[in-house]
Amino acid sequence: MKKVIMLADCQSFYASVEKAAHPEYADQPVVVAGDPARRSGIILAACPVAKSFGVKTAETLGEALGKCPELVVIRPRMRTYIDVSLAITRIYETFTDLVEPFSIDEQFLDVTGSLKYFGSPEEIAKQIQAKIMLATGVWSRVGISDTKILAKTACDNFAKKTEEGIFILPQAEVSRHLWSLPISKMYGVAGRMTNHFLRMGIHTIGDLAKIPLPKFKQMLSQRMGKQSHVQAQIFHETSWGIDPSPVSPGTFGGGQKAIGHGMTLPIDYARKEDIEVVLGELSEEVCRRCRSKGFMGRVVSVGASGADYDHPTGFNRQMTLPDPTNITKEVYAAVRSLFHRHWDGHPVRRLGVALTGLSDAGTYQLSLFEDKEKLRQLERTTDSIKNRYGSSAILRASSLMASGQARERSMKIGGHYK
Repeated sequence: MKKVIMLADCQSFYASVEKAAHPEYADQPVVVAGDPARRSGIILAACPVAKSFGVKTAETLGEALGKCPELVVIRPRMRTYIDVSLAITRIYETFTDLVEPFSIDEQFLDVTGSLKYFGSPEEIAKQIQAKIMLATGVWSRVGISDTKILAKTACDNFAKKTEEGIFILPQAEVSRHLWSLPISKMYGVAGRMTNHFLRMGIHTIGDLAKIPLPKFKQMLSQRMGKQSHVQAQIFHETSWGIDPSPVSPGTFGGGQKAIGHGMTLPIDYARKEDIEVVLGELSEEVCRRCRSKGFMGRVVSVGASGADYDHPTGFNRQMTLPDPTNITKEVYAAVRSLFHRHWDGHPVRRLGVALTGLSDAGTYQLSLFEDKEKLRQLERTTDSIKNRYGSSAILRASSLMASGQARERSMKIGGHYK
């Protein structure tokens, strides 16, 4: 029996949530953007009315206002969007237990076993749309196919353009619907890869699909090196709609391999003293997360990069500690050592810290020379204060310096205000 897989996507999710919360904006061009008070930041979401003026996601607020001076600009509320997304997940789960989040506003559903209870794939899609609209005021579009890749392709390229917001793309009809699309529309192909394909004479998905796989591997390896053979295989299978991966509810849940935290700085940091403040904050956050999940880590990783993506600078290095730990003092000492060993002195715009080689925090090596249990008790106490009163309730003195980011970060989720 062929699988029936859906990709359900919420239209202009952040903006739709805001319009549902503000009925007075129903017919107005609404965008959600970084900082309306300063008239700065980028567009995170634009409603269909705003898009009709040419406003696009990811452009600057200034550019958007130039196209549509009447824009209603709303500051993002990430906590609210997460709550609405979770409520939508619960709606999906009334139809199937095979629900896999793809992003905050997109989720895969395998409804193969649900057909005899809820009707045809199209009928299920309509029921899902109605339930989401009734519960949240958000309109959703649904792509339906035999595989996850084709379900997403159906949603992104066809369902979003139909009045009912539903499109079925069987694998048997790939040549009819998929192959005429520009190569840039193929799943997994971004701007840089699009340019590679265009220079190779591949303009549509069909152009790629019709190239025999051995020849395509040879073409891609000539352009990108022999290590691209696996990538060539994936691209070729995608052009035919082949995707054996199942809808996996636990994709984001189990088997944690690493705990890390990174951030983009508001300006370039060039002084080592300023960089060390942020590295200390990141180390503390990573260790706090480890403690909350009951892990220690033995491998410390540090990453740094500059702001110029055309002339990249930076590094990503790691070192193994003598014993696993989640004590901030120990992790920060390793982070600081790693950073200064590999930093070339160029200004830094992004920093990241991670712990891997995770193990159970309940088992650890005792030390004869240092009272680590005292340190653990101190950090458990500070964790409990932060859990109860917020992450900025207790800060290190260094975080109060101009270079510190912990207080500002505590007001955000995923880099945006809660």
